[in-house]
Amino acid sequence: MTVNKFEWNQKLYDEIENKVNKNMPDFSKKESFLITDEKYKGLVREIEEEYFTHPDGPYTKPKAEIKKDDAYRNKSLIRNTQNVIYYGDVIQKAIDDASVNGGRVIIPGSDNKEKPNVYYTGAITLKSNVELHVEENAVLKFVRNKSNEYYPVVYTRWEGIEMMNFSPFVYSYEAENIAITGKGILDGNADEFNWMPWKFGFFNEEDQQIQRERLFDMGQKNLDVRTERIFTDEISTIRPPFIQPYKSKNILIEDITILNSPFWEMNPVLCENLKVNRVTVNTNLYNNDGCDPESCKDMIIENCYFLTGDDCIAIKSGRNNEGRNIGVPSENIIIRNNMFKDGHGGITIGSEISGGVNDILAHDNYFDSKELDYPIRFKTNAERGGKLENIYVKNSTVNKSKVAVIHADFFYEEGTNGNHKPLLRNITLSNIKTVEGGSIDAKNALYIKGFENAPIENIVLEDAELNGVKGEAVLQNIRNLTFKNVSINGVKQKDRTFSVDNEFKEMI
Repeated sequence: MTVNKFEWNQKLYDEIENKVNKNMPDFSKKESFLITDEKYKGLVREIEEEYFTHPDGPYTKPKAEIKKDDAYRNKSLIRNTQNVIYYGDVIQKAIDDASVNGGRVIIPGSDNKEKPNVYYTGAITLKSNVELHVEENAVLKFVRNKSNEYYPVVYTRWEGIEMMNFSPFVYSYEAENIAITGKGILDGNADEFNWMPWKFGFFNEEDQQIQRERLFDMGQKNLDVRTERIFTDEISTIRPPFIQPYKSKNILIEDITILNSPFWEMNPVLCENLKVNRVTVNTNLYNNDGCDPESCKDMIIENCYFLTGDDCIAIKSGRNNEGRNIGVPSENIIIRNNMFKDGHGGITIGSEISGGVNDILAHDNYFDSKELDYPIRFKTNAERGGKLENIYVKNSTVNKSKVAVIHADFFYEEGTNGNHKPLLRNITLSNIKTVEGGSIDAKNALYIKGFENAPIENIVLEDAELNGVKGEAVLQNIRNLTFKNVSINGVKQKDRTFSVDNEFKEMI
C-alpha cells in the first residue's frame, strides 16, 4: 500500500517566518507616553472595587471535588468592596495620544521586586501603531466589577460565535501595528468566587449555560450581531477572554506574564501576521486556554510557558453555521520551542473549526504537564464539520499523555447529529519521544475515530518512542495509517500502512 505522507514543508515554514518577522511593529524610535506623567494626573481616580468571597473561605480540597460538595457550593457568596486607585482612564488617554503618530504607552515598574507597582484598570482598547509596554515589577490588575462601566459592550467572538458582550480585558478592533510587551504582569484577578461561578452556576450565581445556549441559537439563526446579539451587564454571564485582537494585523505579544484570566488567555480573531514570544501563562481556572488563534493567518507561537486549566494551544475558526458563513480558516501557523507545563491538551485543533484549519508546523515543543491527556488532539463532529489538513509535529518530548498521544474524535459533543462531514487528513508526527526514563501513562497509544462516510486519512507516526502505554489503540474509519520505526513500551512495531473500517482495537 502506498504511503500518503504529509511531508515537512520547509519552503512554507520559511515564508511564514519571513512574512511575520517583516511585518512586526518596531517602536524603538517612537515617542513614549508614561502613564504616571504629570499631564495624566487629573485622570487618576479612586473607585470602589466589588469582589466576592465565600463564607467558609477558599476551597481547600482538589478543585474537581467542588462539583460534589453541595454544602460548600450551595452557599451564597459574600459581597465585599475596597477602594482602589484606578488608572483605566489614564491608560486609554495615553493610548489615544500615542496612536496619533505612533508610540509606546509605558506602565512603569518599581525598583523594589518585593513591592511591584500595581495599577488597577478596566478594559483596555489598543489602537493602531501603539505598544502597551508593562515594565518589570509592574502589575496591571483588572478590577473585578462585572460592569459595563469598566468592561463596555464591544463586538467580540466567544466560543466561535460573534456577539456584543463585555470587552476582552485587552482588545483591538481593525487595528494594525500593535504590541503588548514587557516583563511585567497582567493579572485578570479572576478566582473561584469572581467571574468563575458563572461557569456552572455555583454559589447560587447565574449559570452561564443559559446565555451560552441562547447565543449559539442566535448564531444558527444568523441574527444580526450589532442589533440582536447584545449581552449587557444586566443579563450577560459570558466570561470575556483576556487578550483579543479582532480583525487586526501585525501584532506582537512578547515577554509578558498573564495571571488569573476569566476565560481564554490570548484569542486573536480574524488576524494576520502575529508573533507570541516568551509569554508566560500561569492561570489554572475553568476554560483557561493559553493561546487560541481563531481564523488567523501567518502566526508564530514560540518560547512560551503554558501552565493552564485547559488546552495550552487550541487552534480554531468559528463555530457551526457562523464559522462556515464567515469561512476564514486558521492557517500557516508555526509552533516551536514551547513548554506545556500544565493543561489537559497540548496542541489542540478545535472544536470551533467550522471555517477549517490547515498548514500547522510544530517542532521542538516539550509536553511536560503531569495532567496532560493528549499532546495532539482534534475535536470536531457532524455539526462543526471543517476541513483540517496538513499538520506536522516533530522533534518533541512527552512527559504524560493519559488518554492518547494522538486523539482524533469526530464524536465530540454533538457527534453524528449534523449534516456537515468533517475532513481530517495529512497528519504527521515525527520523532516524538517519551521523556528519558519516564512513562506517559497512556490509556491508549492512539485514539482515532472518524465517521463511516468521512474517514480520517493519511496519518503517519514515525521515529517515535512511547513508553508507558497501558492499553490498545482505538481505531475506527481510517484510510492509510502508517507506522514507521515506532517503538512502544520498548517493543519495535512492524512498519506498515493499513486502513480500518469498523471500530478496531489492537494491543500495540
